[in-house]
Amino acid sequence: MTDFAGALRDWRQRRRLSQLALATEAEISPRHLAFLETGRARPSRGMVLRLAGVLGLPRGEQNGLLAAAGFAPQFPVLPLGAEEMAQVRAAMGWMIDRHAPYPALILDRLWRIVALNPPASRLFGPAGFAEGASLLDTLSDPATFSGLIENWVEVGHHTALRLRGESARAGGIAALDRAVAALMSDPQIAAHQPRATGRAILPTVYRMGGQRLAMFSTYAQFGAAEEVALSDMKIELMFPADADARTVLEGLAG
Repeated sequence: MTDFAGALRDWRQRRRLSQLALATEAEISPRHLAFLETGRARPSRGMVLRLAGVLGLPRGEQNGLLAAAGFAPQFPVLPLGAEEMAQVRAAMGWMIDRHAPYPALILDRLWRIVALNPPASRLFGPAGFAEGASLLDTLSDPATFSGLIENWVEVGHHTALRLRGESARAGGIAALDRAVAALMSDPQIAAHQPRATGRAILPTVYRMGGQRLAMFSTYAQFGAAEEVALSDMKIELMFPADADARTVLEGLAG
């Protein structure tokens, strides 16, 4: 059996698809798919990309599946400082700079901080959240967040579900899975049952420097990203969840 055959079968099983279901979605015969999964047939480059698309593989994993089949990668891997990424850097900077006076961060696939705008640096810098810091590393000691976030049990449970979903969509990311395990090791978070509140969004209530700040976030991503890391990068834009938080944030900017 080729490396591709085993990888294809593994991804199909992770996605909980039968051979018939995958073959139907990819518009090929179940017999041909069975041959691909046993190594009796070799895929074309186009077939690898078609199957990867149906399986919903991230860019990096699509490259891996191509390599297993003996093909060159489809998607480039470029450092953020590369000349080809100049327009991307400009767009990122434009978004987070113009989001002031509200905090904004850029996060990579493993929730490392790529960049912060000045409001985010002022608010979160004293707690150790600076460029290059990993939020996943901090989650390995949930006590850090429990002292920073008033409604930590609720937010921690929501965060665990989000990280678990991200890992599952990517076929398993060990660092995210470890963070989920660390969060769920807290009996209160593990036992938390979300209740109906009627509110539109879950705020995160921070307590920093004697200030109480209720905020919520929206995440922006590059929808047409071809570069591997860029396709998983997130721009977190934070907004005040009440009038008090708005007053504090605008006052800090002033």
